[in-house]
Amino acid sequence: MEKRPTILVTNDDGYLAKGLKKLANLMRQFGKVVVVSTEQVKSAQGHSMTINEPLRLRQFEKSDDFEMYVLNGCPVDCAKVGFQMILDEYPDLLVSGINHGSNASTNVIYSGTMAAVIEACMDGIPAIGFSVEDYAFDANFDHADKYILDITKKVLDEGLPKGVCLNVNFPKFSEGNPIKGVKICRQAKARWKEIFDHRKDPHGRDYFWIGGEFIVEDKGTDTDIYALKNNYASIVPTHYDWTAYDVMDKFKSFEK
Repeated sequence: MEKRPTILVTNDDGYLAKGLKKLANLMRQFGKVVVVSTEQVKSAQGHSMTINEPLRLRQFEKSDDFEMYVLNGCPVDCAKVGFQMILDEYPDLLVSGINHGSNASTNVIYSGTMAAVIEACMDGIPAIGFSVEDYAFDANFDHADKYILDITKKVLDEGLPKGVCLNVNFPKFSEGNPIKGVKICRQAKARWKEIFDHRKDPHGRDYFWIGGEFIVEDKGTDTDIYALKNNYASIVPTHYDWTAYDVMDKFKSFEK
């Protein structure tokens, strides 16, 4: 009998998140699933790790083809603990999500969901991050099922280029308006313009709530933001090498 793949699942929305449960159940169609999830919501934690306090791991559920663990750390901690401590060998695939909220464009830099994916990618593990443009706790993810299964099967069958992972985003569910298809995209140029709400606590001390506006400066029709706006799922092939190769020669004068 052919050995079924082992799939490591994680997220940044906490172990009770609806998106995590959905993704773990979908992955069980392919093989053994091991979930290592954050205990608390760790959105916008980027590639942070827990180094100044102990990590505490507890088993939440176990059956023949499914294990779930909860960790008091960040998504990167979950990935590392999953493939270095829980599993006897690297998984065949790591998937992260389904994130409650978009990780398109420059959101990938802040994303805990994608940080776990990039961590796996650095260790040579095929990895995919899945997100939906809906921040609600009870968001509807059903419209993404078919595409998640198709993308996952293709990666399991064909693998990914060395050093490349996938950032996959879906538009918000809309009744009677199914996803039109999938587009391979580049990351749109955009930025957050922060707004700091200045308040005072009952003791008269200053504190701030951070909010902001997402400003898309990219008018291209080949971007993830454009695809999502037009009701397509977007796939951005992503890598962790941030070297600006195209301008390296311009800095040769710095050498001595």
